[in-house]
Amino acid sequence: MGHVRDLPKSKLGVDIQNNFEPTYTPLPERKETLKRLQTVTQGAPMVYLATDPDREGEAIAWHIQQALNLQNAQRIEFNEITATAVQRALQNPRTIDMHRVNAQQARRVLDRLVGYEVSPLLWRKTRGGRKPLSAGRVQTVAVRLIVEREREIRAFVPEEYWKITATLTPKKEYFPFDAELRAKGDAKIELKTEADAQAVLNDLQGATYIVESVEKRQRKRTPPPPFITSTLQQEAARKLGYSAKRTMQIAQQLYEGVELGDEGSVGLITYMRTDSVRLSDEAVQMARAFIQANFAPNYLPDKPRQYKTRGGAQDAHEAIRPTDVNRTPEAVRPHLTPEQYRLYELIWKRFVASQMADAQLEITSVNIRAKEYLFRASGTVVLFDGFLSLYKEGKDTQERDEEELPPLPTLQQGELLDLLKLIPSQHFTQPPPRYTEATLVKALEQNGIGRPSTYATILSTIQERGYVVLENRAFKPTPLGEVVNDYLVKYFPDLFDVPFTARMEAELDEVEEGKADWVQVVRDFYQPFQQKMSVAMQSDDRVQIPVVETERACPTCGAPMVLRSGRYGEFLACSRYPDCKTTLPAGATGIVCPLCRTGEVIQRKSKKGRVFYTCSNRECQLLTWDKPTGELCPECNAPLVEKINKRQNLRLIVCSNAECAYRQEEPLEAPEEELAPLE
Repeated sequence: MGHVRDLPKSKLGVDIQNNFEPTYTPLPERKETLKRLQTVTQGAPMVYLATDPDREGEAIAWHIQQALNLQNAQRIEFNEITATAVQRALQNPRTIDMHRVNAQQARRVLDRLVGYEVSPLLWRKTRGGRKPLSAGRVQTVAVRLIVEREREIRAFVPEEYWKITATLTPKKEYFPFDAELRAKGDAKIELKTEADAQAVLNDLQGATYIVESVEKRQRKRTPPPPFITSTLQQEAARKLGYSAKRTMQIAQQLYEGVELGDEGSVGLITYMRTDSVRLSDEAVQMARAFIQANFAPNYLPDKPRQYKTRGGAQDAHEAIRPTDVNRTPEAVRPHLTPEQYRLYELIWKRFVASQMADAQLEITSVNIRAKEYLFRASGTVVLFDGFLSLYKEGKDTQERDEEELPPLPTLQQGELLDLLKLIPSQHFTQPPPRYTEATLVKALEQNGIGRPSTYATILSTIQERGYVVLENRAFKPTPLGEVVNDYLVKYFPDLFDVPFTARMEAELDEVEEGKADWVQVVRDFYQPFQQKMSVAMQSDDRVQIPVVETERACPTCGAPMVLRSGRYGEFLACSRYPDCKTTLPAGATGIVCPLCRTGEVIQRKSKKGRVFYTCSNRECQLLTWDKPTGELCPECNAPLVEKINKRQNLRLIVCSNAECAYRQEEPLEAPEEELAPLE
């Protein structure tokens, strides 16, 4: 159920003059929980605190002990919710680890100091509206990464280049394959323009294509390690399209337990917040026994695989794995939701594959000479699929892996080839890609920013604050995100800097390990931070919230409406203000409410980010998840709504009355960029 106490929302809650002493108050939504716990623990000879086995879980256990004034409490921890693990934990109780608690307290105090001091600064320095802006010690660094990447993309100047590809076949058999022009003589060839490419094509007319050399090499491909939090979030984003937040919600369900018929509630995976690829000996032997029983003998390596956890990791828990490998995804599928099944299948396959044999590849490289030009072709044959028979890791780019290259025909040195076609193609150098959820989590982890328990929160928070948006599954900063980032980086260049934030994480780890005092860590941070705050407060700089022009025309004068921010959030205003003072809610759709016929349909978002529609007329009862068309059903007079079926490329007009069968279909028009040929 999470935390039961926290710093108060209404004030700082940190006594800066008294060694940054935090003041905790019970969370309103947890008062009943605390009351119930008080009742059931009264008179108990022993209370076991079995919160999550991480730094935050340790702090929650401490808060429960403090809130209930428990004198007879001990801490137990386990990485999987199974009978064996829980019984083993009960046999090894311990006291609460105050080093872990203090590391979590330090993080909470640092975040509170930044949030409650920088955010009011932003409010005070804001022009163009009174939208409550906010800053976060770690989240702002993530925004900075996205903003800087976006500016790299904007500054990028594409350069034209050309490729020439020859489609060839052996004379002895028809087996077409492609070879790319690489060199002229002994020098690498660069074709900058169409004229360069055409000159080569002219030169190659009538050329004889002959195999100059054939090189074969064998390569092993080892399986990836079992999942840690960051790699699970990355792979779920790549393969399943899940956000980091959704991935962790589903993983939490699998960890806490799923009803498996007669077995009752069973925890299907180990703890899902971990930065270690370590596996217990029991888990390794379980995987090896399963592989031996279900695969041919050569799919089991001679020795168990050991994976090395990266430096700087806390290494407190095992990797994410199934609690029992014999509970195959198909065996438990009837008891899981589709989302639970897909994530469990991903975790299960990755774990089993991590203990399987290497894949064996044979890669063939062929050099082909035509006059003084050198072409090269590569192909791959999978000699033994090994772990690839079960699992293949996803990718962040569209480039083909070696095992995805089609095989080449059998070729001999000196062999003559027939040219089928010679194709020039125009290309342009590409800017660095925008961060996706997968690549941003990867960047945060590689830079030592955040910890396994924080990645999902970071990604969801920067979107909720309106600083970034997801477009085509990639992060793009909003104009608001850019101006706030620029202001914060100007006055707090170190605080929101990648190396500084990583160093703070390392110091928190030292507190957890008992190597540093949490109060001193906070003090060392706060003194220079206060100096920067003073400079920022005294400056005349202002945060100018950008005005975003929309396609909506002002209903009064026809001028474009712009999106502005005010005391109560965003709204649409006429661009001719103050001559025209027309305003509309930010989500105004321009569709007349089909119920009251006087209000306008407004698009809003729920707390969980889901879009719904209501009416601008507060007395109207319109409320729907689907976008109203503004028309009423000709059969039952209920509002008609629009649904999009992307698979069938259809726009559906259906009745909002579930008992009415009215339905119209019309094809969707693909946007121009989707119709354009892809290179």
